[in-house]
Amino acid sequence: MENASKALIIAGAILLAILIISLGIMVYRQASGVVDSNAMDEVAVTSFNEKFQQYAGDNIRGANVNALISSIVQNNLSNSDDSSKQVKLTVSATNWTGTKPSDTAIKSTSEAGSAQTGRSYKVTTTPDTQSGYITSITITDAS
Repeated sequence: MENASKALIIAGAILLAILIISLGIMVYRQASGVVDSNAMDEVAVTSFNEKFQQYAGDNIRGANVNALISSIVQNNLSNSDDSSKQVKLTVSATNWTGTKPSDTAIKSTSEAGSAQTGRSYKVTTTPDTQSGYITSITITDAS
């Protein structure tokens, strides 16, 4: 009888140890899933922003500004169903051909006009504070 009670105590201890170990593995897997999804979000934001950050700066030539406008149009058309990825354009440069958009998510190059290729411009990007995606780009005359 004494051996049977010891065997039951040992079996209970083994079951309890297995339960604790499996609980630890479950918590670890859930925590690693959260870390992986956050890392993927950061990669997606960086990839999205890189399309526009390459054009940001103080002395950007007009041809590069026109390429930026094409990238904005292409982005807005491909993400037309997701308003968080729409990029608004504001132009306050004096050396500009055509219409000057003001805080508008442009869908065609004709809506934005164009930069003069012989001029320099200042391009400023503004990311959304919550998502991190660039949501606004401002083009002004270079100082």
